[in-house]
Amino acid sequence: MLVTGAGVMGLWAALMAARAGLSVLVVERQRVGAGASGGLLGALMPHLPDRWNTKKQFQLEALVSLEGEIAELEATTGLSAGYRRCGRVIPLAEPHHRERALKHSRDAAAAWDVSGRAFSYEVSDRSPAAGWPAGEATANGVVLDSLAARVSPRGLLALLRAALEAMPQVRVAEGVDIVRLDPVAGVARCADGADIAFGHVMVCAGVAGFDLLTALEPRELPRPLGVAVKGQAALFRTTLDPDLPILFDNGIYVVPHDGGYCAVGSTSEDAFEDADSTDGLLEDVIERALRLAPVLREASLVERWAGLRPKAIGRDPVAGLHPDFPSVAVLGGGFKISFGIAHELARAVMRQIDGGSAGELPPSFSIGAHLEAARRDLT
Repeated sequence: MLVTGAGVMGLWAALMAARAGLSVLVVERQRVGAGASGGLLGALMPHLPDRWNTKKQFQLEALVSLEGEIAELEATTGLSAGYRRCGRVIPLAEPHHRERALKHSRDAAAAWDVSGRAFSYEVSDRSPAAGWPAGEATANGVVLDSLAARVSPRGLLALLRAALEAMPQVRVAEGVDIVRLDPVAGVARCADGADIAFGHVMVCAGVAGFDLLTALEPRELPRPLGVAVKGQAALFRTTLDPDLPILFDNGIYVVPHDGGYCAVGSTSEDAFEDADSTDGLLEDVIERALRLAPVLREASLVERWAGLRPKAIGRDPVAGLHPDFPSVAVLGGGFKISFGIAHELARAVMRQIDGGSAGELPPSFSIGAHLEAARRDLT
């Protein structure tokens, strides 16, 4: 199997393919984790427990199963992914925030249960630690979410790469840029003119994956299959307790990590001039994070980061076999939830490649559903 892309989607796809007994070549046009997967946050956040559906159920089960997957890889490689089910705190500044949170608490009691393992979304009058978050943000209490977790994005990438490199049937090749797929001939064309033959190809190339899939269409699509959304984040060196829960408020994440680090973010920019630069939008995020967690004012800022995240049309991930080219599988478009679900997406797509059903994947994840949306002319 040929896997295009060595971000979190591509590495999980390669691992699941190798476990299924396939020979795997992973190609990456830059380096492992060069895209959005190599960022800083690593927040593994559940969907809200209201209006429960198959998509939310899939993510819930994936967030729970990820813990065991990472533990197994850590035991095998001796490396750490910096994973911890640390939970999440959401400040409730207004009375109506508390009322809504109490409803979500009841929703979670009904929905957040996986094989008898229950998680909570509780409303409390007290924060789990002094100043976490700042007192003025908690006039109406806080939400304590026991399901959320965090992982080191770069630690997980290193863990997956080490596991793959220990498998003799897997090869990871950096600096290989796939620009076109010919599923009829079973060939991938590289930017340097070289061809790579494949029996199956798994498109996991992030934002570039949309172009590879669009090029397979016989006619121009009225709407893009997906877009790039720029994100900016920052990393602090701190003395914070790594057991502290994630802080989340109005789109701002404050994520303590192992080793004395804390990540904050992030922006979501549909329009931008430079994908790789940081600017005043990040400075605004940092200032909002400092107001949420004043203890960070004593920390040192050690890294600013920017990158592009792939958001598929309709926002849901894209996963499964191409309806017109069964040798082409897709795993991408995860946007903000890739790290929590990539392993289960890869497992489900491998079952399809082996002739199994797509039943475990929500229908809205299928490449067919995304193509239908992109082919629909709304003018």
